[in-house]
Amino acid sequence: MRIRALAAVATVGALALAGCAAPIPSTPDETVTITDLNVIVPADPGGGWDQTGRALADTLTGEDLVDSAPVTNIPGAGGTVGLASLATESDPYTLMMTGLVMVGAVETNASANRIEDNTPIARLTEEALVVVVPDASPYDTLEDLVDDIVENGQDVTITGGSAGGADHILVGLLLGAAGLSPAEITENLNYIPNSGGGEAVTLLLGNNVSAGISGVGEFVEHIEAGTMRALAVSSEAPVELLPDVPTIIDEGYDVSLTNWRGVIAPPEIDDADRAALIDLVTQLHDSAAWAAVLEEKGWSDAFLTGDEFSSYLEGNITDVTTTLKDIGLI
Repeated sequence: MRIRALAAVATVGALALAGCAAPIPSTPDETVTITDLNVIVPADPGGGWDQTGRALADTLTGEDLVDSAPVTNIPGAGGTVGLASLATESDPYTLMMTGLVMVGAVETNASANRIEDNTPIARLTEEALVVVVPDASPYDTLEDLVDDIVENGQDVTITGGSAGGADHILVGLLLGAAGLSPAEITENLNYIPNSGGGEAVTLLLGNNVSAGISGVGEFVEHIEAGTMRALAVSSEAPVELLPDVPTIIDEGYDVSLTNWRGVIAPPEIDDADRAALIDLVTQLHDSAAWAAVLEEKGWSDAFLTGDEFSSYLEGNITDVTTTLKDIGLI
């Protein structure tokens, strides 16, 4: 089964964030100017959400779109700990990173807090995933890895982001394409979730796992340095940062998947504040500085805002839930 680009297809209490903007009374007819913004990354430093959140904050301040944009990490459970914090956030000028990983994590963790309970602002980027192995790995091809999982099951360890996230979905789809049933996928797959790209790198470079999956931008430095070997990327076409790495489709498995990332605001903010946040992120998107970030990181522009993003998110939640059931993850 092919999923064509789902993107186009850890206790933390209530957090008082430094630098919170003073509330600005508003009505839907008022124009709101945001001078100070809080950015929440619901993951540990080093991973894709962290990279995106910090790039967003740096660009907003670097382009003088806001005076300050401090970033706070609230890791855990695929972003659902962050969701719980956002649900009690009183400052409307707060953006939290979200994405495909969180969509899956909400379902696999049966989270009481859901993405759609908040205020969707914008989808920003999408990125191919890459399957890597340590440099000393015996696997030369993706087929070598998949065949070993099929034959030896739990002896083969795969690390990726949170359970039910994009990385977990991808390996499930791979095994399904290799002929395993949902029950067999559950029996054979030894998936070790990590809370950010930094942890995955440590596991891989220490030869503590057989393989890893993450966004291309998180592993490209190590691939280029020769400490990791890329077996395949998850997009339908090769990616610019790794032009010589075959796609999963090229390797004989009819699977493609890209990982989208975006931002949401606290629930029940008023219309003027929502409009101001959308306008702010639109200014970010339209800047040359943001275009340069996308090129540097190898992220594709996947910009959607407001109601269009809300509709996309609703459909993506449905698609991901169906896929997670199909491959035995929920």
